[in-house]
Amino acid sequence: MIGRFRSLPLRSRLALLVAAAVAIAVATAAVVCWFIVRGVLTDSLDESLRQNRLTPDQVSSLVSPEGQCANVQPGPNIIKQTIQVVDPNGRNCVVVGSHPLKVSDSDIAVADGRQSDSKHNARASNGTEYRALTYPVSRLGVAVTVARPMSEVTDPLGSLVLVLSLVAGAGILSAGAAGLWVARTGLRPVDQLTEAVEHVARTEDLTVRIPVEGDDEIARLSRSFNSMAASLASSRDLQQQLIADAGHELRTPLTSLRTNVELLARSEDTGRAIPPEDRRALLKSVKAQMTELAALIGDLQELSRPEAAQQGPVEVVGLHEIARTALERARLRGPELTITADLSPWYVRAHRAALERAIVNILDNAVKFSPQGATIDVALTDGELTVRDHGPGIPADELPYVFDRFWRSSTARSLPGSGLGLSIVARTVQQCGGDVTLAPAEPDGTLATVRIPGAPVPPPELP
Repeated sequence: MIGRFRSLPLRSRLALLVAAAVAIAVATAAVVCWFIVRGVLTDSLDESLRQNRLTPDQVSSLVSPEGQCANVQPGPNIIKQTIQVVDPNGRNCVVVGSHPLKVSDSDIAVADGRQSDSKHNARASNGTEYRALTYPVSRLGVAVTVARPMSEVTDPLGSLVLVLSLVAGAGILSAGAAGLWVARTGLRPVDQLTEAVEHVARTEDLTVRIPVEGDDEIARLSRSFNSMAASLASSRDLQQQLIADAGHELRTPLTSLRTNVELLARSEDTGRAIPPEDRRALLKSVKAQMTELAALIGDLQELSRPEAAQQGPVEVVGLHEIARTALERARLRGPELTITADLSPWYVRAHRAALERAIVNILDNAVKFSPQGATIDVALTDGELTVRDHGPGIPADELPYVFDRFWRSSTARSLPGSGLGLSIVARTVQQCGGDVTLAPAEPDGTLATVRIPGAPVPPPELP
């Protein structure tokens, strides 16, 4: 049963749940109403019985000294009731009515004085059920039972049950219709969302947006879908742009490498030897192009790696130690340059390998753009690492684009590089909770600044 219910559409389940809730509420109200009305009618009948009690003189006039009852038949306009006299021995005689009532133990208890009165249901000899009130007549030593038919209670209750059943049925049907209407109205945005998702799955069109109305849960769901679609569209655009830029960047070294290899192969095939100097130049060029390709592929792999999948765990590392290691590598790549360093201790939480690569990229740029004999100043003070070179600098109008993928300054297009180094630097520093900037230096050169939150002393758990 539960499985069949769950297999129904959502709007049908909502309509059924609303109808079931209303049915339970109506049924509960009807049962409570029935019991209340029955109690009120019974109390009213009991009060009528009290008002119809016979006085001792009336009882004396209807009962002879020998205990014989003078039966009185009520007229057609008199309410049908039965009155009988009960003695302590349980004998009874009817003084009003035609059918005697069954004498109960409580009637005898009232007759012999053990009980003041008794209200109960009694059945007559013809099978009719009565509501009876038995009270004592002490002067005569008997009890009198006054009874009226229970039909005065059951007939109105039967009519009430019929009315309540009709009202409940109409209420349940109305609730089901209202629940279905509410379900359709409330789930209309969900239908739109379903259609949009199916459209995206079928056409891969991420420009679809759902109209947002109000500020309820459905509106939040619509906004979340629109935001997700926009993010996916942006991610796909970036992916396509990355593929296009990577293809463009790979084409140049591949073309040059292919040309050089073809020249070497033609020389071998034709038997025409290439002059030793030209051959060495070709081999040097091939080696340089292969190195550039390897660097480009490595940078692409670094950028394609998810942010959570960095090399090594996050740990407390000394930024000054990483900068010192990067400086040693930079001095090997630019032996003709003078590199000064003033590194104060500063500890940060980062991926050691990724952070070291970012610092190496910054120093590589400084070495690449510095003229021979120039000086590169490196300083680390209060968590701020600065690298200042004396190269040609970056034009002010190009500064907003220096951290974009594959972007290269007009002054660097003739130099080797993929245009991905600063993108890697920006992503790594942001993952450490810091920021990186490039700015012109006075009177010449460029100033790179890296700020990463940390402390000048290591935490206690770091040895």
